[in-house]
Order: sequence, then C-alpha cells, then structure tokens
Amino acid sequence: MNQYHVYGLGAALVDTEIEVTDLDLQQLSIDKGLMTLVDEQRHHQLLDHLNDHMTASKRASGGSAANTIIAVSSFGGRAFYSCKVADDDHGHFYLNDLTSAGVHYHNDKLAEGITGKCLVLITPDAERSMNTFLGISETLSEDELHPEAISNSQYLYLEGYLATSETGRAAAIRAREIAEEHGVKTALSLSDPGMVTFFRDGLQQMIGRRVDLLFCNEAEALGWTNTDNIEKAARDLLKVANSFAITLGAEGALVYDGSEFYRIPPHKVTAVDTNGAGDMFAGAFLYAITHGFGYQSAGHLASLAAASVVSQFGPRLTLEQYPEIFSAFESAELPTN
Repeated sequence: MNQYHVYGLGAALVDTEIEVTDLDLQQLSIDKGLMTLVDEQRHHQLLDHLNDHMTASKRASGGSAANTIIAVSSFGGRAFYSCKVADDDHGHFYLNDLTSAGVHYHNDKLAEGITGKCLVLITPDAERSMNTFLGISETLSEDELHPEAISNSQYLYLEGYLATSETGRAAAIRAREIAEEHGVKTALSLSDPGMVTFFRDGLQQMIGRRVDLLFCNEAEALGWTNTDNIEKAARDLLKVANSFAITLGAEGALVYDGSEFYRIPPHKVTAVDTNGAGDMFAGAFLYAITHGFGYQSAGHLASLAAASVVSQFGPRLTLEQYPEIFSAFESAELPTN
C-alpha cells in the first residue's frame, strides 16, 4: 500500500481575502479574474490603498496546490506537500496550518527571506482577482522535493503556477520524472487562464509527453486548445492527458476517464466567492479516485464540494464540513462508476 494518496508540489502563500468593488479594481489597474504576479513594493501599494477594507479581511494558508492537498487530507486521505516558507510569522503560521490539516511536509529548516503572500480581491459578483507576491516561493527548487514520498504516493499533483519560476518549473519536471520512474500517476492543473496565455511553454515542459490526469476550467481548456468549442477542446486535451476534468462553473463539469465522457451536473448555490473552487474540485476528485470511486462519482463529489466553497467566503472549508459533504454525496445515491 502506498504511504500517501497524493503528493503535492506548489507555492506556499498566505492568502488575505478582501471584499472590493469593480471600481477598486479599475483604480488599481488590476486585471479582473486573473492571477497577477507582483513585487513586494506593489504588494504594499495595494495594501495601502485597501487599508480601509482590511477590517473584513481574512488570513489563511493557501497556494493552489496546497488548497487541493489540504482538501484531500480533510476528506480523510493521506497527503504530503512540498513547498518553501521563510522563518517569519507567515511561515510559522503556514506550517502550523498544514499540521492542523493533517498534511505531512518536508522542511528541515526555514529559509531566510519572506514567505509568499497573495491578496485575493473578491468583487460582488463572486469573482476573485489575485495579486501574488511569491517571496521565498519563487526560489522553490528540487531541494524541496522528497523523492521517497513521491515514489510512495498514488498520485503526484502539480500546480501550473510553478511554470512562472525557473527553479519551480525545474522542480515540477523532476518530480514528474521521479513519479514516472516509480509508476506513480501524474496530475496537473493549468491553474489560471493567464498561465495558459503567458506561460504555455513552461506548462508544456511540466506536462512532458503527457500526464495521467489534467484539471482545468473552461477558459483554460479553450485557451490551451485555441478553440471556442468545449467539445473540440476536450478532444484536443487528449494530446496531453490520458484523462481530465474540465470545470464549467454554473454548468457543472465534463470529465473523461480514458474511455468514457461524463457530464457532471452543477449543484445550484448562490456564489459569493469563487476563490478556491477549482482547487477544491481537484482535491475532492483526487480523494475519490484514490478511494475506489470512478470518475463519474468523483465528479459528483468534487462538484458538491466546490459548490460548498463558492457559497461562502474563503478557499477552504471547516473540518466539520467535509464529513457533511461526503454524507450528502453518499445519500444522493449517485452512480458508483
């Protein structure tokens, strides 16, 4: 038996969520709905402008892959996460949060520098616009990998955001190579439409010949395949992935298990914050397929979990919510294939 169900690699970012207006985004020249990399000076500039919004802000450990791995663990899976944090308040907060979520990690000593931070700006239409200062995460490298943990996992999960860093991309490529050498299945998320537009070559290097499982949303799928037709995009994704899951927002999801396509209906909720929805979908999906469920059932659980995330503020659920979601999933008498 594998020691871990999923091994994740990605940035360690302490998220600060702030409710803003579209006018705030315009005044700050922020691209709505995208992830934008910023330097520390720009990060402080944004904080200064949003100072009067901070009373309603919330801090949480984040990073796309981390959100996914925490979801795997919170559903009851065994998970490991490799990242890089600094010896500062945010770094200690981050690792304590991973421990509280039951996630194992390899970090012999904290580095000098600044732990990564992300301002997540939520507009009234529930859209999230992220401004990320990578900090020490920009130097994530092969040194942070734990080859033994990778080789003892069912799946390796990589966030597409690693393509923005030369050393992070190299670490992702090496992690994939280790996984392939030991028969560990590989999964990757395209992460953001901006990643597909501006870091396509880096993503392709991380994918290599192909991955076993690809996660993306509709905009990322259409952008990657250069089409405006989701069915054509799905067919074209087979060039880089053996299977995939495409989230379609309010329309549910489309998943492919290597032989069959499944349309996953949405769970109707009032969306207040879309931050973390895709991460949660991937986490619930990975938990399900590593615990005996087929892709169709995994899609239903993932859709239900993602709907729960977007109906509240923040990219994470409370630990108490996970068994409630799984219980609702089981009682729905969904297909088991």
